[in-house]
Amino acid sequence: MNLLKIHSPKNSSNGISQLLLLVVLCCLSTVSSSAQQKSEGAPRPNVIIFLTDDLGYGDLASYGNPIIKTPNLDQFAKEGVRMLDMHSAATVCSPSRASILTGRNAYRSGYYAIAGFFGTTLQKYEVTLPQLLKEVGYETAFFGKWHLSKLESPTEVSVNDMGFDYSLATSVNAFQTGPKNPAKFMRNGQPTGVLEGWYVDIISNDAADWIATKRDDDKPFFMIIATNEPHTPIDPPTNFAQLYDGPEVIKKAEATKYGGYSRPDKDISAFQKEYYGTVTQMDDSFGRLMAFLEKEGLKDNTLVIFTSDNGPEVPVIFGESGGEWEDNSRDKSFGTPGELRGMKRFPYEGGHRVPGIARWPGHIPAGTVSDQLFNGTDFLPTIAKLAGARVPEDRPIDGTDAFGAFLNTDYERAIPPMWFFPVNYPHLPGISNMAMRYGDYVLIGNLGPTWEDFNKQMTDSKTKQVDWLKTSVPTTFELYNIKNDLAQTTDLAQTESDTLMMLIPKMQQLWLDIRDEGPWWGRLPN
Repeated sequence: MNLLKIHSPKNSSNGISQLLLLVVLCCLSTVSSSAQQKSEGAPRPNVIIFLTDDLGYGDLASYGNPIIKTPNLDQFAKEGVRMLDMHSAATVCSPSRASILTGRNAYRSGYYAIAGFFGTTLQKYEVTLPQLLKEVGYETAFFGKWHLSKLESPTEVSVNDMGFDYSLATSVNAFQTGPKNPAKFMRNGQPTGVLEGWYVDIISNDAADWIATKRDDDKPFFMIIATNEPHTPIDPPTNFAQLYDGPEVIKKAEATKYGGYSRPDKDISAFQKEYYGTVTQMDDSFGRLMAFLEKEGLKDNTLVIFTSDNGPEVPVIFGESGGEWEDNSRDKSFGTPGELRGMKRFPYEGGHRVPGIARWPGHIPAGTVSDQLFNGTDFLPTIAKLAGARVPEDRPIDGTDAFGAFLNTDYERAIPPMWFFPVNYPHLPGISNMAMRYGDYVLIGNLGPTWEDFNKQMTDSKTKQVDWLKTSVPTTFELYNIKNDLAQTTDLAQTESDTLMMLIPKMQQLWLDIRDEGPWWGRLPN
């Protein structure tokens, strides 16, 4: 392939022309050889994914929150890229976490809901990112909330079974004991008993200790740090909560948006300071970890990605009769999706568009703001490419190498991103079942028959919700131009029928591909 054509002036002698051509070609050869050597000799980065729990798109100061102080993440964003179109791969935690590890839509792995529902657990046949990285010489570690299997069960996979050399993990979050002095951690499969301190500090400190004392310094490393914060229950140190103890905070909070929902009709303002303080506490712990990396001389060769597993928790759940479902933990949920519609569990943007900040000095220009989409399924192919690891070819991989999104440049994507609401959930009126992104458009789909109709027909089934998912297809739709209508206020299904008709079969076929690969819990062997 000719990359450059050189034309000699008509009045030049052949000898001069040939000499000039030789000089140019030699220069090009030297440049090409130098670039190739630089590419081949470039050190593979260490990689840290710092994954928060239920942090909303609008919860950080750098994403426009007028109340919450996040100075470390603000600085981190200035040193790297702030993503405006970052997405978790699902609208709740277990499916989202499964996709990070596998690069696959979590429905393919049977995560129709959180781990444990219908017997859902991570299967050993899945190929994970840490397994692939270990093949090319990486050391791997996991810290924090796992939520893909029951770690206390001898029959379910452990964190270490799925490719991590070291782990300090909890099966779920801090529900049993709260985030202070948690008692449910397992270190490499063995219970630790009570660990003193707060959840986020415990795992961040253990991660730093592993980097400093337990790994092979000659190998690159990959780790996931998955916090409990700001998922409820919350109980931040007093000094962080006191930052938000005052009437001016309550006044500002009155303008907070909750994806189209209103807060319960009772005074729960005393809890605001605890939620806001928890986010600042998490920011503080993250900042100390970044300072540690710099002190250890690891800042420049470490790609750090900060994000959330899904959108923020809704402030109120409704009962089937329309009344509020009493759940006091949600009284402390003050996370916001900003201007987005919907929250956790919703396939609308607020359920899966999340904060995303990445830093890799010398490779991601400081101060970049990117409006390119990066989805949770993209972690595996993107990081595998950087590490020189293979991407499995014996199974569908829904993600793509999307490193260009960190540079705000275009890249190719073969499979449209698709987000699901995991199962029927009558307590949230107005929720849909799935969303598919295609260019500037988002198609919302609802399964038919509806859950209500299916439920009436299948009164004797013990696995009705799985049966419904495994036999239904999307039959009703909404269409939004997400570039022009970020809050998804205007359904274009009637006015842009050509686009609608073009996208419906794409969604239906992709849904069938994903649906039919996933296990039928309760009816078929795992």
